[in-house]
Amino acid sequence: MAIEIERKFLVVGDDWRAQASKRVPMRQGYLTEDNGKSSIRVRLQGVEARLNIKAAVVGRARAEYDYEVPVKDAHEILDTLCVGLVDKVRHYIDATGPDGSALTWEIDEFAGANAGLVVAEIELKTNDQAFDSPAWLGAEVTEDRRYYNHSLALHPWRDWPENETS
Repeated sequence: MAIEIERKFLVVGDDWRAQASKRVPMRQGYLTEDNGKSSIRVRLQGVEARLNIKAAVVGRARAEYDYEVPVKDAHEILDTLCVGLVDKVRHYIDATGPDGSALTWEIDEFAGANAGLVVAEIELKTNDQAFDSPAWLGAEVTEDRRYYNHSLALHPWRDWPENETS
């Protein structure tokens, strides 16, 4: 079984932008509602498309399966089968762990119904792998289901009570 180990944080300020080496627009849609055993998504990322299945659990580690799919099929799935969509630009920042390991920060800058939300993720090899925290790293939200893309597709950030404007 493939396991993804990932930590998720809010991003503070814009200082991270100067460190980004690459940016990729992404559009992803989910084929499952809340409260299932998995989240199933199709994603257009740049010029490729992926089908991804993840265990619907909250936390640092979860099962993940990822497959390439034809771009034409991904467009059709996004247009006809998805129950929720997320649009974002992913920025990549290369980093080195305290042990010398190569790490990558993925900064998701959301658009559409999630515009204004910026989240950083770092994928790790082990649950306890150390990493340096950049100055732009805010509160950890790994354990908060609301910040998972599947949840953001179905319950957008702008609709959260704390984000409502009067």
